[in-house]
Amino acid sequence: MSKKPVIVFEGIEASGKSHHILNVTKYLKRKKLEYIKLREPGGNSNSEKIRKLILNNKSNFDRNTDLLLYLAARNENMSLLKKNYKKKIILIDRFVDSTIAYQHYGFGVDIKFINFINKYLLKKFRVDFTFLNIVNSKNMMKRLKIRKKLNRYDKFNNQFYTNVQNGFIKLAKKNMNRYKIINSNLDIKSNEDQVIQKINQLIWMNLNL
Repeated sequence: MSKKPVIVFEGIEASGKSHHILNVTKYLKRKKLEYIKLREPGGNSNSEKIRKLILNNKSNFDRNTDLLLYLAARNENMSLLKKNYKKKIILIDRFVDSTIAYQHYGFGVDIKFINFINKYLLKKFRVDFTFLNIVNSKNMMKRLKIRKKLNRYDKFNNQFYTNVQNGFIKLAKKNMNRYKIINSNLDIKSNEDQVIQKINQLIWMNLNL
């Protein structure tokens, strides 16, 4: 059986990741290719309940509690992910890198603690490729201002988002053959074309294995 790729879209708030994953799903539908799509936190009914708790503007959790809630939401999705692993194309809006970038580089949670639990949850499940969307502070704030509703994670200071984005970039630079950095400060159509081109490479490369 051909191995279908696991593809993750990462980035800080208003970086364009959700736009690109939506564009990719439309492309896969046109090509009549089987896929599943999840977001984190969220994905199924239990995870969505946890999502509402995490992102609620009235929530004020300790950083370790925040981490554990994110990982609890991930745990609720793992059976579905493992069931479809290598059988369908899997698209994920945020995954392990977000946990490390936000909870470790943003909030300072012990990286060993994060890695230990992620290793337990994922077992042999592996991401094949990640699109990392980056954005400057000016454009991020401009885009957030036009959102109809902001959640708790949309309201941190600029230094926090800078630390998180730098954390994402550090993760990408450790294994650049499995990442593509998308500069969302540039023309969106050009970025869409880059993403779809890479998606095509990933799909057909894996179909030919």
